[in-house]
Amino acid sequence: MLTVLLVLTAAATVTVELLNLRYADEQGFGLAVRTGWALLRTVGWLVLIWHVRKGRASARPLGLILAATTIFAVARLVLPREGLPPLPGLVGFGVLTALCVTVVVLLYRHPALLAWHVRHANRLVVTGEGLRWQEGRPSRPELSGWLLTARTAAFTWTPLMIVPALAAGGELGRNGVASLAAVVAWFAAAIAQSWFVAGTTLFLLRGKAWARTFLLGVGVAVLAVHLPLCWLLLGPDGLVRDGAPVVAAVLLAAYGLRRAGREPARDQVLVS
Repeated sequence: MLTVLLVLTAAATVTVELLNLRYADEQGFGLAVRTGWALLRTVGWLVLIWHVRKGRASARPLGLILAATTIFAVARLVLPREGLPPLPGLVGFGVLTALCVTVVVLLYRHPALLAWHVRHANRLVVTGEGLRWQEGRPSRPELSGWLLTARTAAFTWTPLMIVPALAAGGELGRNGVASLAAVVAWFAAAIAQSWFVAGTTLFLLRGKAWARTFLLGVGVAVLAVHLPLCWLLLGPDGLVRDGAPVVAAVLLAAYGLRRAGREPARDQVLVS
């Protein structure tokens, strides 16, 4: 049933995006970039279906991040720069939001799903009978599921920064050639923080306490760079539509780290 629900959610995502393309009063490079990114998110739902059917422990944090970012991404497309959103798009967004919330509640609250999502990736294992392809138990210590959620949220910072940077790059004619340096700096900051996040999460998975503080510092730096650039290059509308998803992702990572630190004995899973 969860697989069917995920298929419906992916289909609803595409439907709302197509409705927005029909009713949107703003056409241009920025809309094309945001629509393309929202469509790529549909592939993420298909990946989540694979994780769910395989019973992977990573299904819960992946589902939470997909649901949260999908709601923000589609909301950016539905909300126009001026006036009220069209009724079909608004209804579609409401249905999509209900589906996303239902998916998250099932993943984190349903007893059967909690018992099922404990498996790990298959790998080549040396046994007494030779080489076998089977589930590989990791040698790392147990980690909180909220720690995995924080890690997954941190990995979304890069695309959430690159998408509005691309949109701003398509508006150089309106913002002026001088804004080109700001767009380049935006891209550079997105790539740099991705390397910091990738390196920090390696230590985070090994239980290093300093890695949590450092990851929070990277999140604060991301907001310090991303929000002013949204305001300067995309205006107040861009600050709301492109800044809010990054704020939500940083807050979710911070909440996951906080929950992992306060409840180390609850919701334990192994990382593969």
